Amino acid sequence: MATTSPASPLFPALLTAGQRPALRFGERSLDYGELCAAATATASRLAGADRVALWATPTLETAVGVVAALLAGVPVVPVNPGSGARELTHIVSDSAPALVLAAADAELPEALGDLPRVAPDATAEALPVHAIPLPEEPDEETAALVVYTSGTTGPPKGVVLSRRAVRATLDALAEAWDWTGEDVLVHGLPLFHVHGLVLGVLGPLRLGGSLRHLGRFDVGGVRAALGDDATMLFGVPTMYHRIAEALPADPELAKALAGARLLVSGSAALSRRDHEAITAATGRTVVERYGMTETLMNTSVRPGHPQRPGSVGTPLPGVELRLVDEEGRPFAAPDPETVGEIQVRGPNLFTEYLGRPEATAAAFDQGWFRTGDMATVDAEGAVRIVGRKSTDLIKSGGYKIGAGEIENVLLEHLAVADAAVTGEPDPDLGERIVAWIVPADPAAPPSLEQLADHVARHLAPHKRPRALHLLAALPRNDMGKVTKRALRG
Repeated sequence: MATTSPASPLFPALLTAGQRPALRFGERSLDYGELCAAATATASRLAGADRVALWATPTLETAVGVVAALLAGVPVVPVNPGSGARELTHIVSDSAPALVLAAADAELPEALGDLPRVAPDATAEALPVHAIPLPEEPDEETAALVVYTSGTTGPPKGVVLSRRAVRATLDALAEAWDWTGEDVLVHGLPLFHVHGLVLGVLGPLRLGGSLRHLGRFDVGGVRAALGDDATMLFGVPTMYHRIAEALPADPELAKALAGARLLVSGSAALSRRDHEAITAATGRTVVERYGMTETLMNTSVRPGHPQRPGSVGTPLPGVELRLVDEEGRPFAAPDPETVGEIQVRGPNLFTEYLGRPEATAAAFDQGWFRTGDMATVDAEGAVRIVGRKSTDLIKSGGYKIGAGEIENVLLEHLAVADAAVTGEPDPDLGERIVAWIVPADPAAPPSLEQLADHVARHLAPHKRPRALHLLAALPRNDMGKVTKRALRG
């Protein structure tokens, strides 16, 4: 629903924080005064553009570019520099950007080569605050970002995220995590995705805090950046797994993590083993949260609250969440053993799939967004994700089984380094559970019987795997999620 009431600034600190550090990428940095000057100068070159592509490398130019476009009220289409030619061509033709924001020396692929380039000014000197005229704040329903996300079928769809959605999710996280302008965030996440760009760049800047981006994730970089009085770390399970592996031989890493007030993991489930290893070495509990491109953030474990294994916490302020059965009927009361599909509604939701009204309509059930994620909810409202409806819900012997809970148990087996679970057709059961295992010791891999017994001891017997595949590594995407469609028997 559109509104004509004046909106408060998305980044109020640009005019108030002055010389407070804002962004640091390697040896390059900007304080708030410099960022304001740089972003305002770049914003003036975007006037009249319907949409702009952002060559989302992990650089200062990317951060300045996205702030500039948001100041100008121009929607940004983040582009993954690792995209293949076909995917990139689709994104460019589908979103039709008027130009591309990219560093002057960045080599652009053919699909972006014909677009006019605007190089974000990441070296501007700070101007006196009173001399910088910021553009008028756009309407809350104005599109801020168009983030492309792959579904189960067809080419990626452009998810249109309004300024309202960005503001709502960042303010909800600030309340849930006690996140303030005093916090210094460290991460090495890619900047073409909601996690790294919205939470990891726009989050600190909205609150007047500071970001130290690692360029790319490295355990040594985490140690150095956190040890320099940083307070927060964002990562995905693959990153925390590497941290957990390094901790026994790296007391300085343990000290750096112990000094941070908040460690956050997202995009996939963090294994119990890694949770326990990090807590044992540092005294810190990793907080998990749940979101997706279309909804931004939905739930989070609250810092200081007891960690329930596999839980992604309770709904964030302003977010409503319910579980529905296969016919779309809401469950009357929480039941920690009943699996249902998550539906959510709130100001954090996306506006539409760009140019796809039918897909947009199909994604909603009377205002509730159908996430496609399967979960249980306990009596306190804590959500436990068990998998995706399309790939992780296994119907075996009359039971509905979430792959995620089996994966978590398999990862607790000492002979398992990594694990994924899928279903495959079975003439007797309908589907049987298949375990894809990376052995901790390739010379002594676990047997199917060992893994089945292990699962049956911790879960119901019907959840044990009935087939086993051993792999050198699981296929994962840029955010560390296993690409299960690449797993075939």
